[in-house]
Order: sequence, then C-alpha cells, then structure tokens
Amino acid sequence: MATMDRRTALGALAAAPVMAACSRAEPSPTRSDEAALALEDVVRDVAPLGFPWETLDPFLFCVHHDDAYPAGNERLGPAASLAGRAIGRDFAGKDGWRMYHGDVIPGFPQHPHRGFETVTLVRRGLVDHADSLGAAARYGRGDVQWLTAGRGVVHAEMFPLLDRGGPNPLELFQIWLNLPRADKLADPHFVMMWERTIPKQRARDAAGRGTELTVVAGAFGDLRPPAPPPRSWAARAESDVAIWTLKMAPGARFTLPAASPGANRALYFFRGSQLRVGARSVPAAHRIVLRDGAAALLENGADEAEILLLQGRPIGEPVAQHGPFVMTSAAEVQQAYADYRRTGFGGWPWPSDGPVHGREDGRFARYPDGRIDRAG
Repeated sequence: MATMDRRTALGALAAAPVMAACSRAEPSPTRSDEAALALEDVVRDVAPLGFPWETLDPFLFCVHHDDAYPAGNERLGPAASLAGRAIGRDFAGKDGWRMYHGDVIPGFPQHPHRGFETVTLVRRGLVDHADSLGAAARYGRGDVQWLTAGRGVVHAEMFPLLDRGGPNPLELFQIWLNLPRADKLADPHFVMMWERTIPKQRARDAAGRGTELTVVAGAFGDLRPPAPPPRSWAARAESDVAIWTLKMAPGARFTLPAASPGANRALYFFRGSQLRVGARSVPAAHRIVLRDGAAALLENGADEAEILLLQGRPIGEPVAQHGPFVMTSAAEVQQAYADYRRTGFGGWPWPSDGPVHGREDGRFARYPDGRIDRAG
C-alpha cells in the first residue's frame, strides 16, 4: 500500500463520557488462558514507525502530530519568532513545533480531498475546521471528527493557540481510511464525536494494574461508539473496522480479543519502553502487525505505554493516489483533478485560506444545513 504525508498531498496541488469503569466489557482471561497466550506467536511483522505511519488496507496512512506550541499571540499564532522556518512548508520541528502549511497560525489551509475519509482524533489542543460546504467546527481535547470526502470537499484544518499566558500543546492522529469504488463519489459528510460520547473502559488485571481503552470505531464487548458517516467502509458491519487507543500502566496485562478472520490488525506502539505481544518483545516506536483470528496478550514494560490499534477487513481494490485524491485508476485521478479545476468542489466561502474561529468560541460544529451542535 503506497502512503503519502500531508505535505506531499498539499504540494501536489501547487500547479456522559461513556465509561464502563465498574466492569470489563470482555470476560477476564484466566491465569491458564494468559499463560497459553503468552507463548503464542501472534505477530506477523514488526517495523519502526516512520512519518507518516504505514498502514494496511483499508487504511491509507496515519500521521501523529505532536507539537509543543508556545503561548499564543493576538492573532492566535505563536508568540515567538518565525525566523529560520520554511513558512508554508514547515515540517522540521524547530523548537519542538511546526507551522506546517500555515504562515500566521499553524495548520493546513484550504486543500481538497476526493475518494477517501479522514478520521481526526485530537488528544490535546484544538482544531478549527472550515470547508467548501460552509460547515465549520472547533474540536479537540478528546473529540474526533470523521469526514467522508466522497466526490470532493475542500477543507482547512488550523491549530489556533488560544492561551496567551502559557503553552498550547497539540497532539492528534489523522487517519486516512479508504472508500470502496462504489462509495468514492458519495456526497461529502462529516460527523463530530464529542469526547463525552466516545466510550471508554478502565480494566484491571489480576495484579490490579490498569489499562484504559478508548473505542472510536468498532465494538468492544458492550461498548459501542457513535456511528461513522453512512457511506464509510466502517459503516458496514462485515468490515470489522476498529480504531482504539490503549493506555497501559507499568506492568499491566490486557488481552485483545481476536479480530475476524481476514481482517488486518496493527498496533502502533508510540509511547513507552517495551511491550510484550504474545511471545514477542517489542521496543517503543514500532508498528506491530498481528495475525488475524487470534487473541493477543499484551504485557507492558516498566513505563506507561500508549498504543493505537487500527483494524479492518481489506477493501481489496486497486489504489491509485496522487496528492489529495485516492481513486482506483490513474484515469479517475486525472478526472478528479479536472473536476477540481472546473468546480473547486463547491468553491471556498471563507475570507481567508486558513480561517479560525473566535478566541472565546467553545467547541462546536456547524453543519452544512445550519444545524449547530456543541460539545456541552
């Protein structure tokens, strides 16, 4: 599966949290079960994490943005000198943060997509969304935005630095999930999943060590997250798509139930020191591809660990991608460029390429039909 970073994608266009803390969603494995799982070789492949993170069908890539932004200024940009940065293409990480494609405010000014979905999990900080449908949002601090680009949408993702008196850390995952040929020209659609609606479970192993599981997509026992957009591959029950995060205390043990036969499943071990997966010990900053149809015992090392899980049945269709367009043939990609040049995917109704919302605005979503939803 070919991958691309968002810099390449943009450059190509230059021409009640639901908390089940009191019970486990899955039956606890017995000591004999765990002993057997600890001896199983459930790992298909291990590879270092790069940028972006490589993924398996039905996913296209995942990027982990982690920026230690300083205090903000009156324009919601960094109250710091931008000297020495490649403004408009700043990915170097100078001083621990990046402007990306922004010139005043960090982020990704208007750019088009067609033929796939973006799933954006914001762990810290805020993202301001604006798009060619007239929709807008500010989300973060555990919220998720799921956007089906379908036949075409232009959007901006900016990172406003609201705190003028202290740092403005930002951490997020953006995952690109493919669409099957039948849905590549679906109407664009986005869903906001506020942090309070995303189910979490805190489980403890036999020694009392905790693991927190957050379920963005897919099901875990009785935990069911909000529904994805209706034309998403994840909306099909047989797709077995799952997007979970796990935070494991030092020494904690946790058993992942088996994925369905034929599903691709990968763990992205992005923080910690050492993780034992079945019979294999893996250092941090590695992707771990698991065998399908098998449960996997995870045993954490000496430091708190965090893991992203991406799982799903492959779509199994050709992938032709160039810049921000992901289709099934080169001719379809050429048509996407032609359509964008002709229509602008609806045009850009905003006064700037990288619009942001007011400093005092809370977390909200305004949909194309004018409906407004707030984080609460």
